[in-house]
Amino acid sequence: MSKGEPKPGGLDEAPSPHYAGHRERARQKFLQVGADALQDYELLELILQIIIPRKDTKPLAKELLAKFGSFSGVFAAPPIRLSEIRGLGEISGTNLKIIQAAAQRFARDRVAPDMPILSSWSALIDYCRAQMAFNDIEQFRILFLDKKNRLIADEVQQAGTVDHTPVYPREVIKRTLELSASALILVHNHPSGDPSPSSADVQMTRQINDIARPLGITVHDHIIIGKNGHSSMKGLKLL
Repeated sequence: MSKGEPKPGGLDEAPSPHYAGHRERARQKFLQVGADALQDYELLELILQIIIPRKDTKPLAKELLAKFGSFSGVFAAPPIRLSEIRGLGEISGTNLKIIQAAAQRFARDRVAPDMPILSSWSALIDYCRAQMAFNDIEQFRILFLDKKNRLIADEVQQAGTVDHTPVYPREVIKRTLELSASALILVHNHPSGDPSPSSADVQMTRQINDIARPLGITVHDHIIIGKNGHSSMKGLKLL
């Protein structure tokens, strides 16, 4: 055996990192049982493995969940707050936001523009939750529909503070007429997490409806999105 030749048994090879076996077991579990059977930290750990390939990501996954409260809360966290986590640099934080954007795009595409939006209510709620549930400020958006209730446009009309968004009913109707829309679904989020409508929410919705009705514009619903679920003013018989 020559002097520079590696010894039998691969003794000159660098040892595998201690977490290599665990990473492979985690991937195999995903393949065998699917994502629905994984706990939040396990799925987040797998995602972090893609972003940070040379690190044990299990502790980081658990720390992120503890910091931001939920799986979705991690991805919705502002970049500046993600940067506060030790071991999660600017690039890794940006990659998490890219994954969030991909998930939002997927949810949006499930609300197909060529079919009546009211026929896929669960997809609509999933889309609204993906877009708004974990925002830290209130956001008011409108889904503009045609005569067959197909989506013409989805626009954010206003963004406000942690507990208030200014909404101007006449501006809502003006935009509806500009788009030649026949119906609306109003949507906004409550950063507090509680999706219960406030008296101001109800009053504003009725004002929009009162202006829209004589013009032949239907307000189908006003959906409020929170971290803990959603509410429908139509379902609550407030509209």
